Amino acid sequence: MATQGLLTYQVRGDDVGMRVDVLIAEVGLLPSRAMAQKLIERNCVRVNGQTVTKRYKACSGDRVTVEVPPSESSDLVAEDIALDIRFEDESLIVLNKAAGMVVHPAHGHWSGTLVHALLGYSDDLGTLAGDERPGIVHRLDKDTSGLMIVAKNDDTQRALQSMIQQRLVERRYVTLVHGRVVPDTGLIDAPIGRHPKEPKKMWVSDAAGARQAVTSFRTLERFESDGLDDGYTLLECKLQTGRTHQIRVHLAYIKHPVVGDPMYGRRKLREDLGLTRQFLHSYRLAFDHPVTGERVALTDGLPDDLATALRSIADRSAGRTEFGEEAMPILLPPAADASA
Repeated sequence: MATQGLLTYQVRGDDVGMRVDVLIAEVGLLPSRAMAQKLIERNCVRVNGQTVTKRYKACSGDRVTVEVPPSESSDLVAEDIALDIRFEDESLIVLNKAAGMVVHPAHGHWSGTLVHALLGYSDDLGTLAGDERPGIVHRLDKDTSGLMIVAKNDDTQRALQSMIQQRLVERRYVTLVHGRVVPDTGLIDAPIGRHPKEPKKMWVSDAAGARQAVTSFRTLERFESDGLDDGYTLLECKLQTGRTHQIRVHLAYIKHPVVGDPMYGRRKLREDLGLTRQFLHSYRLAFDHPVTGERVALTDGLPDDLATALRSIADRSAGRTEFGEEAMPILLPPAADASA
């Protein structure tokens, strides 16, 4: 449960038409839609001072208030799971999440999550996102690797969540996609909502409930076709919003799905370079520390599985066009010396 208190939100233009339970979770008043529904059932959610059902759809200018009751005890158990910490002080942690690790408990993943590991690592974690998401400020998909921020107290967690909403946290990803992406830079501004027939999927839609989603990209390198595929492009993507599966959905929308993506990709083993997960890595985080004001900027190179796949396609590429000499050494460290 989120920290006790009264939370408020003023409905904006792109919120209109959203179900109130979805809206509450999307804007970060509560960490999940399920929690929003529980509080709606307990008459803890009001719109313009009146209780509503979960099916209420937001109107322009609505004022949503959520009364959060005292925190309930958590059944989570700390687990001794190694964490790859890249930065830590009294206020926050920046860590590298491994592919395959779920961030917080959910159906089918009741142990072995990042949250279980965090509870085993530290007694000091923010509580604003609820007992099941201690310290969590933002999340990565299960099979997306890379840098994440964790808050060690409520003030830091609140500040970081606000910074992300205001787009003051630089979040950059590197991804390999199918096909030749043109132009060298671009902006994808397309709303994302829940798929009407496949509830685990998201899609680009103008339907009520879809929310603005903006992703910018920059081409790092192109790998031309070798005759058995249509080539690949290595992209740097920058999130300007943070919708579920945003990068994966946006790139599939422009017909350049992420290599290895089992949900939005092409599902051809050879074209996926043998990968068993999406080629998507959170490689850079940069932000002004919410307490000290100092700039925190971290970069993390590709993990072994993605680096191996990238070397494989580079070795057999029929042609190659590079963009930015600084990109590849950071993202792909040199292969180990065979004589070593």
